[in-house]
Amino acid sequence: MRGRGHPSTAWSAVAPMTGYAVSTFLLSLALLVLPGPISARVRLVMVFGPPEAASRHGPRLPAEWLPALAGISSAVLVGVLFGWLPALVMSAVVFVWCRRATHRGPPPPDPLRLAATWDLLAACLRAGLPVPTAIRAVASDAPPGCADVLRRTAELLALGSDPVRAWAPALAEPATEALARGARRSARSGTALAEVADGLAQRIRAAAADTAEARAQRSAVLIAGPLGLCFLPAFLCLGVVPVVVGLAGRLLITW
Repeated sequence: MRGRGHPSTAWSAVAPMTGYAVSTFLLSLALLVLPGPISARVRLVMVFGPPEAASRHGPRLPAEWLPALAGISSAVLVGVLFGWLPALVMSAVVFVWCRRATHRGPPPPDPLRLAATWDLLAACLRAGLPVPTAIRAVASDAPPGCADVLRRTAELLALGSDPVRAWAPALAEPATEALARGARRSARSGTALAEVADGLAQRIRAAAADTAEARAQRSAVLIAGPLGLCFLPAFLCLGVVPVVVGLAGRLLITW
């Protein structure tokens, strides 16, 4: 009979095979997890069309149900751990927070991008382009909320509508309201509208600079507050406590 080999010899023979198997498994897993090339996805979309979200993910839960479900879930969890009274408080807090988060309106447009749009509009008008053509040209670079109303305004102006009716869609949008009011006053004059757009761009940039400065000052206060709290114990121990102890010692001696 042959004697069995030493365990270390057997493990040295199996270890490389195990390493190869683990490496192959990890490589296969990485290939499955990582997305494919962008060009391949683009070709598939061009051939078969964009995938439908409903067929891939199924019916989605309405957003109105999220606050109620979050409140009930937090109430059950906190109720099991701490009782029904903290559960009611926690469920109310979670419900209100989720309701505000889900009913939050669309974010405002980027002020610098909006100012650049008005600068481009003023340049197009000063170059001699008609008002509908200039508005249609800058609509592609405008923020998402402003692009649609600018295109509708340009179409109405191109069809010959009066300025009051043509600028009505832009008047309903907060980001383009000031331009619409100025355009109604300037009527069809491109030069006057260029001055309005230029002034709007300057005011928007000034407001953005003021907002950035206010945020920087607020951040400085928020940063200095915790640092002050961190140094407060050292100040008490090194500055206040010795004085109090010295005065207390003298008072005790005099008494």
